[in-house]
Amino acid sequence: MTVSQTIRPFLMFQDGRAEAAMTFYVSLFPDSEVLDIDRHGPGGPGPEGSVTRARFRIGGQEIFCSDSFVKHAFDFTPSTSLFVDCASEDEIARLVAALGDGGGELMPLGDYGFSRRFAWVNDRYGVSWQLNLA
Repeated sequence: MTVSQTIRPFLMFQDGRAEAAMTFYVSLFPDSEVLDIDRHGPGGPGPEGSVTRARFRIGGQEIFCSDSFVKHAFDFTPSTSLFVDCASEDEIARLVAALGDGGGELMPLGDYGFSRRFAWVNDRYGVSWQLNLA
């Protein structure tokens, strides 16, 4: 018997930010959607209504996320990022502006030799994005 494996990114948010981040991401990419959300109920273990596990799709990629009710000493790091190939100058400029708003710029939109238009940003939730004009 062969077991098929599925490998998907999983984003763990702290401070109850999973649903807001997921909703923001889905708003930025066409044909994206929240697929399902499971929440903590009364009596925990996490705060009632916080995300136990959610699943959403952006750019054809399914991503899981959750709210951690345990406060960790670590968070997201740019060493792991979501890479997006953009189809037009307008699209890359729009995504750089939206994703970078309230976050941080790691590499401003520019020509880096390996790409004529590329940017690397952290969004307001701490997730790192590499944006490339395909």
